[in-house]
Amino acid sequence: MNKKELISHLRKQGFSEAILKGFKKVKREDFIPKEYKKYAYCDGAVPIGCGATISQPYTIAFMLDLLELNKKLTKVLEIGSGSGYVLALLSKIVDGKIYGVEIIKELAEKSKGVLRKNKKIKVINKSGFNGLPEYASFDRILISASAPNEEAVLKLKEQLKENGIIVASVGNKIIKIKKVNDNIEKFYGFAFVHLIED
Repeated sequence: MNKKELISHLRKQGFSEAILKGFKKVKREDFIPKEYKKYAYCDGAVPIGCGATISQPYTIAFMLDLLELNKKLTKVLEIGSGSGYVLALLSKIVDGKIYGVEIIKELAEKSKGVLRKNKKIKVINKSGFNGLPEYASFDRILISASAPNEEAVLKLKEQLKENGIIVASVGNKIIKIKKVNDNIEKFYGFAFVHLIED
């Protein structure tokens, strides 16, 4: 599958033009080790080293869709930012500042290198288990590594602005939390590497 085919495939799944535009503008191959670049536009997860993967494009698009992104958002946080690919996508959809937290130093350094020219993105090498309180509050929080339980996700609600949204992977499901009413929607059938606590 090439980039054009991948975008056509995602379009058929009903994702918004704003999300598709992000996928069009960002080169996924820039975030993938040399030996796996040929798989850059396959709709599957790809290893990025240190036991981590760059998620399947469909899964990323699905989570971005749940975040209800728009240009006016001022602050978005991704926990478990890995290669930095999703940070790059977010920066094409949102006008505000994008923060990435990655506990694995090698991945954090690599992503900083790839994203160095993007002034909207700040990558921080630390555990994201407690969010990023020093930069709160956020319009949106995306947890891209699998959280151990829903409680670990719910405690990050205090770092959200009113009407803010958290989208997180917990085990084999994706949950969405809106600060306005505490409702939790759950979506099953996804697999992620685990969120690491210090």
